[in-house]
Amino acid sequence: MKTLLQKTVQAGGEGLVLHSGNSLYQSGRNGDVLKVKLHEDAEAKVVAHEAGQGKHAQRTGALWVQTPQGLRFKLGTGLTDAQRENPPAVGQWVTYRYRGLTDKGVPRFASFVRIRPVIER
Repeated sequence: MKTLLQKTVQAGGEGLVLHSGNSLYQSGRNGDVLKVKLHEDAEAKVVAHEAGQGKHAQRTGALWVQTPQGLRFKLGTGLTDAQRENPPAVGQWVTYRYRGLTDKGVPRFASFVRIRPVIER
């Protein structure tokens, strides 16, 4: 399956849709279908917090992060309500996942994964 997924993505596809072989077709979402997409992950330093709006008013809406290469972008998807109440501190490193890069080199569909653990040396 990994080889087929990689070939599909290289040919311009987004990923694979796997379907349970013994189930009947159903339109819409259901438990017999699974989307499989490739993603990459990386780390960036939190440089600021952006206030939330609407549902997230009075909480953190997004983290401004900076990659080791100096690229800054907002990371809002993936934060839990508890993390929005008590977000990673400025200066902490976080892990995020994404699916490729935009034409400007910004991670596409970036999503917060976790605060990077501190490694003592």
